[in-house]
Amino acid sequence: MIEHLLEYDTQLFLFLNNLGSPTWDNFWLAVTHEITFVPLYAILLFLLYRKFGIKALLVIMVLTALMIAFTDQMANAFKRFFERPRPCGEAALIDHMRFIAVRCGKYGFFSGHSSNSMTAAVFVGLLLRPYYKNLLLILVLWSAMVGYSRIYVGVHYPIDVIFGLIFGAISGVVFYKFAQYLIGRFVAN
Repeated sequence: MIEHLLEYDTQLFLFLNNLGSPTWDNFWLAVTHEITFVPLYAILLFLLYRKFGIKALLVIMVLTALMIAFTDQMANAFKRFFERPRPCGEAALIDHMRFIAVRCGKYGFFSGHSSNSMTAAVFVGLLLRPYYKNLLLILVLWSAMVGYSRIYVGVHYPIDVIFGLIFGAISGVVFYKFAQYLIGRFVAN
């Protein structure tokens, strides 16, 4: 059963990865790079400041740092536990795929990029949902795009990305609830 699932995952990876072309490589390399979205993060910080004020923003920033550290470390723990090689590390696949990333890495389950982007998207999207009704959807679509970029550049299988997105979404909801509690308890008074 697991073997069949992993085989389907490999086939889907090869299909999605090979949709790429040199015309789009630079775009997807930019999407997968963490620094690309600094302007987006700055805009989101500004919106949070405008809607919640400086005290709440400081709480949100500390929680965001803890949340990203949590999802990132959990991704690393899963990678060390499952030891599933990345597709770019599989000798049997390398001739059948497009590998355009800067580096490969050793293990891939689950995608830290996917979990980090989704946890941030859900966390900030839920915080700002009362003020910007479509922002959550836009941020979730952005996160899905980041997830796909990991397949495109050849460093993650679809299951790595999907699980990362799910883990990130759950983490984002949990940290959102925690933020609501902390802001209500210590800032709103």
